[in-house]
Amino acid sequence: MTKRYGKLTALRNLDLTVEEGAVFGFVGPNGAGKTTTMRILATLLRPTAGEAWVVGHSVLNQRREVRRAIGYMPDFFGVYGDMKVWEYLDFFAACYEIPPETRQLLTDDLLELVDLAHRREDYVDALSRGMKQRLCLARTLAHDPRVLILDEPASGLDPRARIEIRELLRELQGMGKTILVSSHILSEIQEICTHVGIIEAGQLVATGTLAEMRKRIQAQRIVRIGLTGRIEEAQDWLSSRPDVMEVQPVTRNGEGDLQFLFSGDDDGLARFLSELVAAGFPVVMFREESGDLEDLFMRLTKGVVS
Repeated sequence: MTKRYGKLTALRNLDLTVEEGAVFGFVGPNGAGKTTTMRILATLLRPTAGEAWVVGHSVLNQRREVRRAIGYMPDFFGVYGDMKVWEYLDFFAACYEIPPETRQLLTDDLLELVDLAHRREDYVDALSRGMKQRLCLARTLAHDPRVLILDEPASGLDPRARIEIRELLRELQGMGKTILVSSHILSEIQEICTHVGIIEAGQLVATGTLAEMRKRIQAQRIVRIGLTGRIEEAQDWLSSRPDVMEVQPVTRNGEGDLQFLFSGDDDGLARFLSELVAAGFPVVMFREESGDLEDLFMRLTKGVVS
């Protein structure tokens, strides 16, 4: 799929698949093409070239079917401040042609889900930003969509509100929803997502599970050991090993640790630990560092925009 705005190419031959039931984290710098992709999938933009399907429906030729299948939460959304919280949800449920006799129960269920039942009689304007975010998320669920497209749902929230949104997404995942979520808060994407895609300058740089992407960029394993003494001697011992590279001292609570790259497999790592202890080094901690999504992002992107 390609999208151009005049001379600017926002998306360039994007080829992306999100499996049913996945929580797919869409990661990229500002101007990478995340919002453009999501607006096309929500049928709010038409691609310049190419095609996309949501639950088997074409975003070009079956827009009504796509809209019934998705719940879309944009990065900037408007709320009707002079409505009460329950009225706001009731209004959008009516827009989806949900019968009046079922709307009250639906509204109550949605407010319970997003933990706003105690504010149902309040006006929307009286809610905090985090509560408005949760209300907007409830709005996207009014017609029970199979797919959620959430553009920066935790943007601008304080730490507690971000945790609440994260827990809510976990609950929606447990309900079997397929979720495409973009975010700059990389550590939180890592905690809730089953898959991740990194986009830069309108092109997909990498996609897959977190484990698959770590393997792509990290041929060696990062190992960290804690010692109560003989730090310099241990560093020399490690540096002499053919399966060890880039030995570096690091500090942990005022104590000395060593971190290094190890090129062996699990059996080799187990033997390595045995040899380290047999050599008399006072090991108090030995673990493999997994790295995080921020490390992946920094290694795979170059800071270019469309």
